[in-house]
Amino acid sequence: MSKIDEQYSGTKQVADALAFDEARLAAWMAEQVEDYEGPLTVSQFRGGQSNPTYKLETPGHSYVLRRKPPGKLLPSAHAVDREFEVMSKLGKAGFPAPKMHGLCMDRDVIGTEFYVMDFVTGRIFWDPLLPDLDKSERGPIYDAANATLAHLHGIDHEAAGLGEYGKPGNYFQRQIGRWSKQYRAAETGTVEAMDKLIDWLPQAAPEQERTSVVHGDYRLDNMIFHPTEPRVIAVLDWELSTLGDPLADFTYQLMGWVMPPEIRNGLAGVDIASMGIPTVEEYTEAYCRRTNRDSIPELDFYFAYNIFRLTSIIQGVYARSLQGNASNERAKEMGAAVQPMAEAAWSFAVKAGA
Repeated sequence: MSKIDEQYSGTKQVADALAFDEARLAAWMAEQVEDYEGPLTVSQFRGGQSNPTYKLETPGHSYVLRRKPPGKLLPSAHAVDREFEVMSKLGKAGFPAPKMHGLCMDRDVIGTEFYVMDFVTGRIFWDPLLPDLDKSERGPIYDAANATLAHLHGIDHEAAGLGEYGKPGNYFQRQIGRWSKQYRAAETGTVEAMDKLIDWLPQAAPEQERTSVVHGDYRLDNMIFHPTEPRVIAVLDWELSTLGDPLADFTYQLMGWVMPPEIRNGLAGVDIASMGIPTVEEYTEAYCRRTNRDSIPELDFYFAYNIFRLTSIIQGVYARSLQGNASNERAKEMGAAVQPMAEAAWSFAVKAGA
């Protein structure tokens, strides 16, 4: 297991700041979750930076609970009810999503809103280099991730009951506006590159050609793979999902290829071909083939946009860590990544003509 896998995998004792009345949760489970039988044991997953996530174990079954974090939150963030809705409806449409057991909007139960879903047994790859796999196994893992995203983008969101899950057009303009506001609300110091991006991105955004459900944070460690097969059996962490431009979703994952290893475990500078990992060109060609596209132009804009968006998210996590209510003890360390990430985003903006 790599150092990255060790850092994020498994569970730990629930942090004091994120503890709750487990007896009240058990009582809710007994009323709301079919076939629930205690006693209940609660632990906290190590991975994740946003919505705190817990493993719930009983003698006969394992569940996962995701909740809003306690404390002051940014507007429109941490909408666990939206996560519950999209996974429920996509699962019914044949997409690999965990079975959902219940949503609780009553803050009196554990202090914040939450939902409970099945615990899915499989493999989570926290390190995109997949160091524990043979070279011949890495390509099929990436190809399965590619096929699963193409599957998501091909789902008829109207037929799936998600026609009102977001606004159908102007995705980039709305997202740039949203994350500019979120960044300003969480700002803890001046970052010149972010100021320039906030000015440049709105007038550089391409026209939206297609609308689909977009995951918003699609990367390997938000997928559960079959224990032995190169197959995605569940996609997790839908907090940022909405209706939007599928190219924004795809290029968010593609961003990992151009980010250095020290920032978000990127693949830049790594001889991935020798490791059996597809190149940017190969991964893009596979997605285009599956979604009936000729190519994806303007990748530099997409990279600038996605790194800007991710930087805003990380700034929000850092700001929450200063208040003591972030879900991960490493959140404070993320503040140091904001400046270099913003500068990386601006470098792509310059390539795109800024």
